[in-house]
Amino acid sequence: MTEASTLRTLLAGTSKGPLVIPGVGTPLEAVSAEAAGFSAIYMSGYAVAAWRHGLPDIGLLGARDTADAVEAITRVVSVPLVVDADTGYGGPASVHVNVRLLEAAGAAAIQIEDQVSPKKCGHMSNKEVIPADEAAMKIAAAVAARINPDTVIIARTDSVGPLGLEEALKRARMFREAGADILFIDAPESISHLKSIGSQLPGHLMVNMSESGLTPAMSASEFYALGFGVVAFPTTALRVAAKTIAQLFADLKEQGDTRPWEDRMLSLEDLNELLQLEKYEAIDQKTL
Repeated sequence: MTEASTLRTLLAGTSKGPLVIPGVGTPLEAVSAEAAGFSAIYMSGYAVAAWRHGLPDIGLLGARDTADAVEAITRVVSVPLVVDADTGYGGPASVHVNVRLLEAAGAAAIQIEDQVSPKKCGHMSNKEVIPADEAAMKIAAAVAARINPDTVIIARTDSVGPLGLEEALKRARMFREAGADILFIDAPESISHLKSIGSQLPGHLMVNMSESGLTPAMSASEFYALGFGVVAFPTTALRVAAKTIAQLFADLKEQGDTRPWEDRMLSLEDLNELLQLEKYEAIDQKTL
């Protein structure tokens, strides 16, 4: 069974409860998510830009950057990886090539959005989207490009902000007709928006919880009650870590001492266990 088919099985199980997927940008986060028991992981474009490159999520990375991040993560985890592929990095032909690139890198699901390029984080202001017909063509190209028919295509629209909810709903229906497996209307701005999306769109629906962003803060079970079977938390770990690291470095600069932080860090032994040091040492011993 491939990771993509495993993800299909997980999606079938959302009739009984939400599929909660934590967001990561690095292999270490992915390893931690798998160790915590998550059955799938979301590779966030924002998190990749910030963690791996120290850059904001404003379309500064390309398909090869994303593929490199996918390969690094899938090398060390065995659960399905949902990949944020931004706009697909071009028109339909580029989408075709890049879906195959990301599949080969190990993506179980690939998310394509309808922003103009360069894109920006969906919870930023002044977003722009391409024409609906063009966006639907890109989703159709993604569906046709996949080598593995189980690879999940997620169609995202960012049109709520610039064009309103009704346009977003229209686009989502077009994306479903183009063959998308999961619909994702990003950055709904109210409970009313969420209720409309959940009640008016059939099939698998995805929502993300970008804390302090445009969408009301809710739990996975609350989103599920409104009709969303897939709930992602794309940058939560990134932002918790960024705040913690900033506080640590401020204290270290002032005090020159990390002992007050020892109860807030993994021991060297625990970190080695998370990274499966014993497994690799065993490989060495067996080889010798």
